[in-house]
Amino acid sequence: MRDTYYITTPIYYVNDVPHIGHAYTTVACDAMARWNRMKGKRVYFLTGTDEHGEKVQKTAAQKGVTPRQLADQVVANFQGLTPALEISNTGFIRTTERRHYAAVQELFRKSLANGDIYLGEYEGWYCVPDEAYWTDLQAGDGKCPTCGRPVERRKEPSYFFRLSKYQDRLLRFYEENPRFIRPESRRNEVIAFVAGGLNDLSVSRTSLTWGIPVPDAPGHVIYVWYDALTNYLTGLGYPETTDGVRTFWPADLHMVGKDILRFHAVYWPAFLMSAGIEPPKGVFAHGWWTVEGQKMSKSLGNVVDPYDMVKRYGADAFRYFLLREVSFGLDGDFSEKELIKRANTELADKLGNLLNRTLGMLGKYFQGTVPEAGVQEPEDAALAACGREALAAVDQAMEDVAFHKALAAVIDLVTRANEYVQAMQPWALAKDPEKRGRLGTALYNALEAARVAALLMAPFTPAASQKMWDALVPGGGAVADAKALEAGRWGGLAPGASLPKACIVFPKIETA
Repeated sequence: MRDTYYITTPIYYVNDVPHIGHAYTTVACDAMARWNRMKGKRVYFLTGTDEHGEKVQKTAAQKGVTPRQLADQVVANFQGLTPALEISNTGFIRTTERRHYAAVQELFRKSLANGDIYLGEYEGWYCVPDEAYWTDLQAGDGKCPTCGRPVERRKEPSYFFRLSKYQDRLLRFYEENPRFIRPESRRNEVIAFVAGGLNDLSVSRTSLTWGIPVPDAPGHVIYVWYDALTNYLTGLGYPETTDGVRTFWPADLHMVGKDILRFHAVYWPAFLMSAGIEPPKGVFAHGWWTVEGQKMSKSLGNVVDPYDMVKRYGADAFRYFLLREVSFGLDGDFSEKELIKRANTELADKLGNLLNRTLGMLGKYFQGTVPEAGVQEPEDAALAACGREALAAVDQAMEDVAFHKALAAVIDLVTRANEYVQAMQPWALAKDPEKRGRLGTALYNALEAARVAALLMAPFTPAASQKMWDALVPGGGAVADAKALEAGRWGGLAPGASLPKACIVFPKIETA
């Protein structure tokens, strides 16, 4: 097994402002990156912005600025997601950077040299918002089959990529790499699409100038997907044979929305095969969000602004809701009411209560000093078993990109720990001096459950987990640096450690 991990978000288009969809993908990638670091892997986590294409050119013209000026203005909105959402990305790529021009043109030259790119003429239906051409069969009703918006009839000289040549090779690749496309339902969709036949792909434009020039072909700029997808190599230093390329390629996971799965699971591996570069190991397509049961749109005024969510509820609560609420891979519905409910009932009432309540009793009965765990009774062993199961369940869930299952396992541990405290009744044990050993064991086990929960929550609620870690593991450093599989073993709480008498991590969110 490799000791490295390379994960990417899609690059975000700069004619828009960040919304819940951008936050969702980025937070999901961040949780994966953090967990893999906690497993001892060297992680490269890349995000960035897609700054070329007709939409940017048109929007810039409408605003009276150059496309580059527009990109420079809008990119700050996406770069700001890193501090706002506690994102731990390693790199940020802008497709207007010179290094990216070199990468795209080198990839293009390789496919051109082996005969996989040729000059022809394209006529078809074009969707400007999606930057995609469609055939008569696909857009016969005059609407884009992906977004439903009107398409335009266009005819222009174009370079084509021989995608049709790669149909059989792609199908073999999918068969030999069954985890390349996830979830399984999406994999079946892609295989059916490829098995139905592939058309050669237009990869250049003469109708716009805002893009990367085709090498030695004045008037042509490279089509947006050929440009955009190559960012995953550029981020590592390609076309140079850098340490980043040698260490991290092929990527372990491209995280994408379901609407752009085809570009990542069909076009991208074909481009790489043509250039003699190994395809990525995996692509995961997540679902979309509706808002209070309605499609999110500017016209409805219901676009969820991640900056506003962080300002009102905090990054930890927002991150937790996004990855807890929906089975990852399926569509979900965003509701502030449900966000508040999740934060209050699970983070505040269960996890926060377990920690603060037990610290309070430790301060009252042991002056804040962690006692030794004594003889283990069946109920103690049951809670310890739950802690070990939670660690294993989170590890498996993260392997399966099933964040909701990972968080359910942590909340189950916390629920069991609260039930354990209720059953042990430390306040009653404290009245009998002969049961002081039993009192110490009960508080030790409850605090140990909180410690394991704090560790396992670190990829999801990084700021709150650090606060919990500081309270339970004095001098323990950054929880993000802890090695999860070792630090998560039951019994890691240090007897004799002096802990605070209170630690409020998740204050209740007040509602009007």
